Amino acid sequence: MNPIKLLNIKLISFSLEMEKLISLIKESIHLSSEAENHILSLGNEIEVKKGTSLISQGQFVRKTYFVLNGCLRSYCMDKKGKEHTLQFAIKNWWISDFIAIYTNELASLSVEAITNSKVIEFNAKDLSEIMTLFPEFESFQRENLERHVVSLHKRILNQLQLSASERYDIFLSQYPDIEKHSPNYHIASYLGITQQSLSRIRIEKVK
Repeated sequence: MNPIKLLNIKLISFSLEMEKLISLIKESIHLSSEAENHILSLGNEIEVKKGTSLISQGQFVRKTYFVLNGCLRSYCMDKKGKEHTLQFAIKNWWISDFIAIYTNELASLSVEAITNSKVIEFNAKDLSEIMTLFPEFESFQRENLERHVVSLHKRILNQLQLSASERYDIFLSQYPDIEKHSPNYHIASYLGITQQSLSRIRIEKVK
């Protein structure tokens, strides 16, 4: 990670936002007070300034992030230096390079904040060990993984079956406010089109 950009990360004390994560987990599973306190002890609630890199392509990945507010994205850079956005993560979404975590490989993705954001940072190994200490947590993790896989599969199918204009409509329904904060090339790279094509689609929709 760029040492200069580390200055853009500010540790903050636990707040009601951290409790919201616990409440979200409790919507899916029963948590004992011991499990709840253990989860609270593992998370670092941090404020991340726009443009800060949390994961860089080519590094070891040890962290995963739960978004409290703001927006982050994951992307990769091809051999020609072109960016391809894989995911936007907004409130109540998790983001990391999960392939790198589960295969113990170097990151194939980078993760950055595209707005000033607040996240809870977890050590991925610690989260995995929770399931040994508190087996009830496994169903919550499985549900998160399933949601992530379903989202990616839907996106792949949309890329194969839908027009760029239709994909743009779906994008707006999923992320209604991102256009206010994300540069056009982020959105175009997520949709798999050029910025010029994105501009044409917007003009057509205004008509």
